[in-house]
Amino acid sequence: MIMVFSLSFACNRNHISVRSLTCDYKRIKANCAHLDNLNVAYYNNPYNKSHDRKANMENQTAIVENNDFTPLIRMVTQSLDSPKSRVMYEKALTDFLGWYQDQRKTALSRAVVNEYKDHLRSLNYAPSSINQKLSAIRKLAVEASYNGLMDGQLALGVKEIKGVKTAGVRIGNWLTKDQAERLINMPDRTTLKGLRDRAILAVMIGGGLRRSEVASLTFDHIQQREGRWVIADLIGKGNRIRTVPIASWVKVAIDQWTETANINSGRLFRSINHGDNLSGDSMTSQAIQDVVKLYADKCGYGLSAHDLRRTHAKLARKGGADIMQIQLSLGHASLKTTERYLGETQDLTSAPCDFLGIRLDE
Repeated sequence: MIMVFSLSFACNRNHISVRSLTCDYKRIKANCAHLDNLNVAYYNNPYNKSHDRKANMENQTAIVENNDFTPLIRMVTQSLDSPKSRVMYEKALTDFLGWYQDQRKTALSRAVVNEYKDHLRSLNYAPSSINQKLSAIRKLAVEASYNGLMDGQLALGVKEIKGVKTAGVRIGNWLTKDQAERLINMPDRTTLKGLRDRAILAVMIGGGLRRSEVASLTFDHIQQREGRWVIADLIGKGNRIRTVPIASWVKVAIDQWTETANINSGRLFRSINHGDNLSGDSMTSQAIQDVVKLYADKCGYGLSAHDLRRTHAKLARKGGADIMQIQLSLGHASLKTTERYLGETQDLTSAPCDFLGIRLDE
């Protein structure tokens, strides 16, 4: 089945037809899960009737000109079920709409988004980061069309934009031993914030935890088992429970932070105000990401919080850790399933963190 539709954009609030595209329907449907709904929404939505398109575009342009991105972003985030996805999409759309306004574009179109994709490439964003941002923009186009804020044909054009290919590119980044040590020791240990941040980086590299897991840590998680310190009964992705061994230097960093902060119960990591005092009883997952980015930027490293998890795995394996024990420590799959399939049980006396070779400055 062949379908023909127009790709259009607005210029100075006037709707201008650029060209017609002939597209294979099956190919579009494969790339656009909501194509049928989008077509129905477009042809049935009164905002998309030809005599109302100018008003439709004026509404969209007015929102951007008034710097009022909140309704657009909320429109997208409220359609998502996952709290993590809401935070991720909100950040991606805030960045995109800020760039979009600075470029003084009129209507959101395929050409505009492709230009933004090239902009991200020029800033050396990882393909996975670019594709994540593009997913948010595609969702924005669909929701805007459903709500009468965007021409349906324009939305289809944006929805079809392909992500950046990752073939031949390693997945994520990781640090060498020297780079990891430099990152961990970068925070200023004469401040409360510096001690907290060093402990966070130590836990992430030394334990291979996800940022959401770090944010959820409590004092009850830190226990001794089989003669060593561990993060016990950690609930991770998919609500899977695991025990994560930590090296002695990680425990030292944690103790220096908690003793100076004078805390011994509740959440392990707390927010700190500009006066270098405790200002809350917890930290968000995004706050953990911000800590990583702060010191990664200072070191000149282009990485995310999840790259510290990869660093843990890479350094442990390079140091001689058993790959099965690394898998158990990271919690990539159900422990019971892994043990049954591989015939492996977690060995806390020979843990991945023992092979990292990292040390703290005295």
